[in-house]
Amino acid sequence: MSAEMNRQWLLKERPQGMVQESNFEYREQSIPEPGDGEILVHNLYLSFDPTFRGQMVDRPNYVPPMQIGDIMRGASAGEVVKSNNPDFQPGDLVIGAGGWQDYFIPDQADLMSVSKIPQGVSIPNSMSIFGLTGVTAYFGLLDVGQPKEGETVLVSGAAGATGSVVGQIAKIKGCRVVGIAGGPEKCAWLIEGANFDAAIDYKNENVYKGILKHCPQGVDVYYENVGGDILEAALGCLAMNARIVLCGGISSYNSEEVPPGPRGLMNLVRTRSRIQGFLVLDYVDRFSQARKDIAQWMADGLLVSQEDIQEGFENAPKTFMRLFTGQNRGKQMLKL
Repeated sequence: MSAEMNRQWLLKERPQGMVQESNFEYREQSIPEPGDGEILVHNLYLSFDPTFRGQMVDRPNYVPPMQIGDIMRGASAGEVVKSNNPDFQPGDLVIGAGGWQDYFIPDQADLMSVSKIPQGVSIPNSMSIFGLTGVTAYFGLLDVGQPKEGETVLVSGAAGATGSVVGQIAKIKGCRVVGIAGGPEKCAWLIEGANFDAAIDYKNENVYKGILKHCPQGVDVYYENVGGDILEAALGCLAMNARIVLCGGISSYNSEEVPPGPRGLMNLVRTRSRIQGFLVLDYVDRFSQARKDIAQWMADGLLVSQEDIQEGFENAPKTFMRLFTGQNRGKQMLKL
């Protein structure tokens, strides 16, 4: 792997079931030169999110799927090294959709989505709690879930990047918060590090019984990141007029076939509850509002960010795969 070239990871083949290292292909290209009005960014960190697993297969999604031979998609943070645009100077640290490569030139249309990292904000924080992770948690919980003080909020995938922030914001809003995570270490961190009231270890206990134990009055807001059996357990424990926020369903992202619908949906009728999906991209014009609140909560010591940072460009496929084996702790990133 040459430091004088632009290293890239491509989609070599569409995954069949669990994503594998063989689905990716390594390539070296010449470092591109920016044209008029363009900038060249040297990536320093890559961000990994489960949603890109769905874009590796050829089926309808909220964005077109990747094609064989495409550079793997993903957010990145880096330094502007060349600029032909007056809005950016060499040395500026920025976040953009750089993909799995060392260098990238944003399309002119994409320059609006390249954000400068504010002074005083670390690059990892800029990609996690100040990035799409933080704003996804913020709008999904507050706009869709609409928690009220004193209510019980249940979060699946609670030790992950988004789930851990959801639970902390719910606590800030005066809610009782219960998280579902895998393993005693993750559950301990939820309580000791992220201020959750209780945690359910889905690997070592019955989730349905755990919800009944820790949510005796029922679940008012359920923030869903997992799907499958865990969603079914939550559906059986809803309070009256509960709200279910559909953010993700990582349990089925590597399934060959669409899994059957969850049992217990008619409980929505009995409890007069609602279930609603959302996309954070619908809130782009309000991102500054979310980041302002998040910054204040962090300054007040009410919000912490957990980041899982691996190292080495050659480890990009392995780092992505950590998302689907439960190895990651918080936001998954790779330092190049």
